[in-house]
Amino acid sequence: MIERNDLLIGGEWTAARGDALGASGAIDVVDPATDQVVGRVPIASAEDVDAAVRAAAAAFPAWSQVPMTERVALVERIRAGVEARREELAGLLTLQMGTPITFARQAQLGVTLADLDEIVKAGRDYAAEEVVGGALVVREPAGVVAAITPWNFPLHQIALKVGAALVAGCTVVLKPSELTPLDAYVFAEIVQAAGAPAGVFNLVPGDGPVTGEALVAHPLVDVVTLTGSVRAGARVAELAAPTIKKVTLELGGKSAGIVLDDADLASVVPQAVGGCFANAGQICAALTRLLVPAHLLDEVERLAIEAASGWVPGPPSDPATRIGPQASRRQQRIVQDYIRAGIEEGARLIVGGAATEGPGAYVSPTVFSGVRPEMTIAREEIFGPVLSIMSYATEDEAVAIANDSDYGLSGGVWSADPARALAVARRLRTGMVSINGAGLNVAAPFGGYKRSGIGRECGRYGIEEFLETKAVVGLPEGVA
Repeated sequence: MIERNDLLIGGEWTAARGDALGASGAIDVVDPATDQVVGRVPIASAEDVDAAVRAAAAAFPAWSQVPMTERVALVERIRAGVEARREELAGLLTLQMGTPITFARQAQLGVTLADLDEIVKAGRDYAAEEVVGGALVVREPAGVVAAITPWNFPLHQIALKVGAALVAGCTVVLKPSELTPLDAYVFAEIVQAAGAPAGVFNLVPGDGPVTGEALVAHPLVDVVTLTGSVRAGARVAELAAPTIKKVTLELGGKSAGIVLDDADLASVVPQAVGGCFANAGQICAALTRLLVPAHLLDEVERLAIEAASGWVPGPPSDPATRIGPQASRRQQRIVQDYIRAGIEEGARLIVGGAATEGPGAYVSPTVFSGVRPEMTIAREEIFGPVLSIMSYATEDEAVAIANDSDYGLSGGVWSADPARALAVARRLRTGMVSINGAGLNVAAPFGGYKRSGIGRECGRYGIEEFLETKAVVGLPEGVA
């Protein structure tokens, strides 16, 4: 049992203050593989949030003037601290949200370290000033950042937001997901050990209605960065509107992978199935709609059934396990409801679909075929291991189906001809497109069109979300 009763505010670990009546709630952290309570953290009250934001605001003037080289050096030390505690952090991710330990070590921690490496590189290379048409254009820190992070890649998202904000010269108040707060405590300890000045980084665990809303609405917060659901993003935008805060939102996706008629199905289909099932399908950028030529549908189905047989749910602590439980019982219910909707609306179930029994928030990896664009499972983000196979007659139709979505986060194109794949990729209205299964590039911008969000993360693009731009005109002679 991992129990924390403290918050990090102004450089000090302090007990949660509770609300005006002195009451302080707590959040139980549940292992989704066993349904056992494994941790407990406090719910930071509005008073706690106020103290944290004021500490960040007090620290901002000095931190914003620290040279970029020193801010980058702090993030380098944070990166070294994450590496030193890598195994501990991987274990906490598995414990809190059920991601298999091998995936936690290789992917969850791997991308976190890569994030920080790229932020450091981008910070070293960044030019904060330039002369444009005789004016001096200066990019300077935006202020106090409220960072609200999700449960599916918790440490990755903390590193992306906090690392970029610190390099930019901002101070931060972090509210991690209530499902996965324990790794945030380790990260906070790492930031302290790295030498962050008091108030530059603050930690306030809690829920959305109490802690999150108080944080977003606080008048001293200048920037809000959230990764979460569309519903959460809309609420953040609403709360931020009265004070006209800068808001960046990375929300959801219903991304399509287009298989062109010259693609190598034997390699593409297992890759597509694995991409959908990894992390128990809890990946916002997963290609959950697989679009295939109608005349190849039978072969794609056969290969999908074969590939899915290698994805057997198991205990996430076992290094051999490829797919663990959903992150919570609530998420399990949501995914099972979507599977039932797919069956009821006439999609053909070719893999999985059965309800699971016994302890743990497990869902059988599922593949539907014959999915039509109007079906619920083709339109709404499921956030579970459910793949929808859809057929098309022409390349133009494939592009139209892919773009017929409220979302626009990711996409993919497979073809034996990379130039042909690129031509199709250019037509997709989405923030990222992978060609022939290319993996995430943490130097490239990550974010979405439409309801998938506002703004971008990763590398230089992530740092720029925490900067304001100033133009100085009428420069003294010789400055330019």
